[in-house]
Amino acid sequence: MPEADREGERYAVDQPQQTPGFFLKGSHQLDWGMKNRMARVFDPTSGRTVMLAIDHGYFQGPTTGLERIDLSIVPLLPSCDALFCTRGILRTLIPAECQKPMVLRASGGPSILREELSDEEIAMDMDDAVRLNAAGVGIQVFIGGEHETRSVHNMTKLVDAGLRAGIPVMGITAVGKAMARDAKYFRLACRIVAELGAQYVKTYYVDDGFETIAASCPVPIVMAGGKKLPELDALTMAYNAVQQGACGVDMGRNIFQSDAPQAMIEAVAAVVHKNLKPKEAFDLFRSLKADSDRVIADTSFRGAAERRARNQ
Repeated sequence: MPEADREGERYAVDQPQQTPGFFLKGSHQLDWGMKNRMARVFDPTSGRTVMLAIDHGYFQGPTTGLERIDLSIVPLLPSCDALFCTRGILRTLIPAECQKPMVLRASGGPSILREELSDEEIAMDMDDAVRLNAAGVGIQVFIGGEHETRSVHNMTKLVDAGLRAGIPVMGITAVGKAMARDAKYFRLACRIVAELGAQYVKTYYVDDGFETIAASCPVPIVMAGGKKLPELDALTMAYNAVQQGACGVDMGRNIFQSDAPQAMIEAVAAVVHKNLKPKEAFDLFRSLKADSDRVIADTSFRGAAERRARNQ
């Protein structure tokens, strides 16, 4: 009998089939494709992620550090676990050879010229996320905002579309100008976002009670970086967040507005994936920054020497 037609014999009847769980909480019943995309965003070994957030231009325009994404962000891609960006930036500036997973901003509306920012709509069709091979999409939810109900319904529509396509949704708890940034508010906001179907939640860190936010949310939480802080403060915030239950960070300004973005993203990754303590991570940042400064100085010196030689 030809080899291809021979009936199999290795049934291992004495070994029950293994049915492994999934490493992210609240995700064990997702479809295979959605789990696979989640496992691209979150490191299966540490169970955490360092997402680099550069979606700010969708309402702020070319903010500091994002004026030239090809120069400031593309060199950082090897050091992040995932990129959170808009589809316009992905199509125009991110090399197609990049193997990092992309999470796409899917909501939009008012710019910084408007006072009320909660008046957002779904700004991307899920079919486009599929065309772009996205590992996920993110949408703002304004719990307590003027347009709260619409933003919630925006998210649930996106969740339904994501379930059809196998693409997870990251619900983002937006904070309005008049809203309290405390654990009580974020427990409410994160729980609503999770209960209505988001596969993971991006939210802010608070000093008092963040562990209760993470514990009461049945899906993974990633910490939003927020406004630019001194590097040691940002590393401390990231450390506290993951120690208190966050499954990583989605950090932007604290990386690309740093004096040494490459050094900062590597220090953040050491905190998130290796549990490096803040002071040790800050020492790593300073060491990497010093190395980078020396390279820049050497390059400038050689360039000046070559120009002098040409002019002689």
